[in-house]
Amino acid sequence: MRIKFKYYKGIFLLLMVIVSSASVFASTPNWEGAQWIWQQEDGAANTWVAFRKSFNLNKIPKDVVAKIAVDTKYWLWVNGEMVLFEGGLARGAAPDTNYYDEVDLTKYLKEGENTIAILVWYWGRTRKVHDDSGKGGLLFHANLGEEELVSNADWKLKVHPAYDAKSGGGGKSANRVNAYNVKFDARKSMGDWSKAAWYSNSFDDANWGKPVEKGAANNKPWGTLVKRAIPQWNDRGLANYESLTLESNKIELPYKNTTDSLVVIHAKLPFNQQITPNLKVNSKAGKTIIADMDNPFNMLKGTYITKDGVQEFESYSWINGHNVEYTIPPGVEVLELKYRWTGVGEMTGTFETSDPYFTRLWWMARNTLYVCARDGYMDCPDRERGLWVGDVADQTGAVFYTLDEPGRLLLKKGIDNTIAYRAGDTIQGLAPGFGAYRGKSSELTGQSLQYIDQGIWQYYYNTGDKATLENAYPAVLNYLKLWSMQSNGLPKHRKGYANWVDWGIDTDSVATNVVLYFMALKATKKMAIALGKTKDIIWYDSRINSIKENFEKEYWQGNRYGSKNKLIEERVSALAIISGLAKKEHYTILVDSVLVPVKKSSPHMEWLAEEAIMITGQYDKGLLRMKDRYQEQVDRKWLTTLYEKYQPKLRGTYNHAWNAPNYVLSRYIAGVKAIDVAWAKYEVKPNLVHMSSVKQIVPSVKGDITVEVHKTENKYQLNLISPEKTTATIYIPKAGKNITKIEVNGKSIWKNNKFKKRINAFDFESEDDEFLKFQVEPGNWQITASYN
Repeated sequence: MRIKFKYYKGIFLLLMVIVSSASVFASTPNWEGAQWIWQQEDGAANTWVAFRKSFNLNKIPKDVVAKIAVDTKYWLWVNGEMVLFEGGLARGAAPDTNYYDEVDLTKYLKEGENTIAILVWYWGRTRKVHDDSGKGGLLFHANLGEEELVSNADWKLKVHPAYDAKSGGGGKSANRVNAYNVKFDARKSMGDWSKAAWYSNSFDDANWGKPVEKGAANNKPWGTLVKRAIPQWNDRGLANYESLTLESNKIELPYKNTTDSLVVIHAKLPFNQQITPNLKVNSKAGKTIIADMDNPFNMLKGTYITKDGVQEFESYSWINGHNVEYTIPPGVEVLELKYRWTGVGEMTGTFETSDPYFTRLWWMARNTLYVCARDGYMDCPDRERGLWVGDVADQTGAVFYTLDEPGRLLLKKGIDNTIAYRAGDTIQGLAPGFGAYRGKSSELTGQSLQYIDQGIWQYYYNTGDKATLENAYPAVLNYLKLWSMQSNGLPKHRKGYANWVDWGIDTDSVATNVVLYFMALKATKKMAIALGKTKDIIWYDSRINSIKENFEKEYWQGNRYGSKNKLIEERVSALAIISGLAKKEHYTILVDSVLVPVKKSSPHMEWLAEEAIMITGQYDKGLLRMKDRYQEQVDRKWLTTLYEKYQPKLRGTYNHAWNAPNYVLSRYIAGVKAIDVAWAKYEVKPNLVHMSSVKQIVPSVKGDITVEVHKTENKYQLNLISPEKTTATIYIPKAGKNITKIEVNGKSIWKNNKFKKRINAFDFESEDDEFLKFQVEPGNWQITASYN
């Protein structure tokens, strides 16, 4: 009976967790009358289906917001004008759910006859970023004032004959890319793109069939409908490439291939971006043009087979890299080559310094973060596009210095998805990702622990989003309770799927996870305090204190932290400093004997060593390590993103999510960091080291924070634009000199080592041997300190 009770108790707890997670995604909009529609056949995989609906409007309503759900992606036109380029998110918010979009159609409608056209692409396979429903489908609902426009059997449907369902692409493994190559035969296209395309009002759809109604909203297999978690992609429209080259020679368009063989035109992008390639050519029918990337890990390409005459084509499956390679057959005249850059929000954060090396490195890290963000944050945009929680944790710090609100919402989505999709051995804990890689084999313990502090807690701390924290908290606590304590006062090692903690060499997984577990405990205790879960605090304190009391005697080896039988490496020592487990009297030997000379980490954990050195206050040595580690990449002028691995040489993808420089430079060199939840309070403490200037824009949840610092031998100038509902603490360095005067907005406030005049909203806080500290309210501040 005892065993049976435990079993049913476990099932009850599991159901409670699922219900709790599902509540975050609860959504009950009006879908009355709308039906999921598709062809008679449920699939097939990699099918493109075109839908049309014509209707009359006597009067245009003030607001027409359509609700649209599909499995899997769609493109929308109204009256021949493209309204939305690539709608839909990979399924779903949780198991048995499907995201839906809200799209404002008002400005595209007209009095009289209107036509809505939607192209739906059904992937039809489950992989790491997507759960296949098993059925393609479109669901549409819009209130037109006098009537409601809904998807049903009155629409028109045709499987688009020009798209080849056997186009391949995406790789064969379950953790590879979900999408497919696009292969389009223009000889089978519907209508003329320049006159009466299939999505225009004038197109004749008399021979199109009727769709089959497959079920009402919120029914299986698509499941509960949940509003899209992030804004639509930022579609910047079609743009010209930076340059076009053929055999290293620049060319201008139009260009005609007058040779008797294929030629490849290299179209250069400004930097590594998520793009869809576009072309306009004049050709005879039956010529095959391929749009591919120079990226060696790219798994997708676009193939276009021409018809007669002038024609235009865009491959709708996004790809990424530095150059698009257009393969042009003999006799084809290329009139235009363009690209469309899409992505999540904007990269509104910036970092500039007088040292061009670090300016460029931060920019490369910025690009890496952005190209690894779409339906979710991903490890890389070409080989996997998978949500691994450790990779997301590595990106989290950079998000708050780089991206605007859509980027923060994408992080929330990643947290909610992870909680909703955990399964297998980690059913009460965390698993890195969902889709085909969900389950027992997906628990990488180091990543799950790292995600708790860096991912979930830091998201809350930077945004103040308590609802997301509350949803995640039960799963986090349950996961931490899966770990047991040993007689030595430290957690027992939990292997999970593998002992992997880093791509680098000589890893020390047991000691690494001890510190990561300690950090996760401290972060979750802070979650409990924020949520008022006071009954759990005793449990956290017991384990936190036990690790504090026993870590030193187990892992201090005289000149480093780590296991006795392991070779020296920097990760455990760095984590010890970051977590607070390291004794400060060890800082000097740790920096000089371990963190500066030992370079065994991969980019996944490089941030550890760099941040740990910065915490000790030895900013020059932190920059020295950073420069050494990234020099080879910065020197590659063609490269605009950062690599997956260092050792034994640069290898793996050249756009992996691990971008330590962005976070470390912003937090410790520009010196801007939150010191209270949701940036209600923050500090500005620049550490310029050898630099003479630094400028940072931080897109905080309260608004942009702009910091600009210039220093000379006798003067230090700091300009700050501080947003509403914040309090900033500004540090003015003494720099080993006597500060003779400080002026604020042109008024003298400090003279002869005394605070002489108070300025409204600008207060003296304190001073120590290194700094004067001032507390300031929102506004524009220009502060100048003079030295002698």
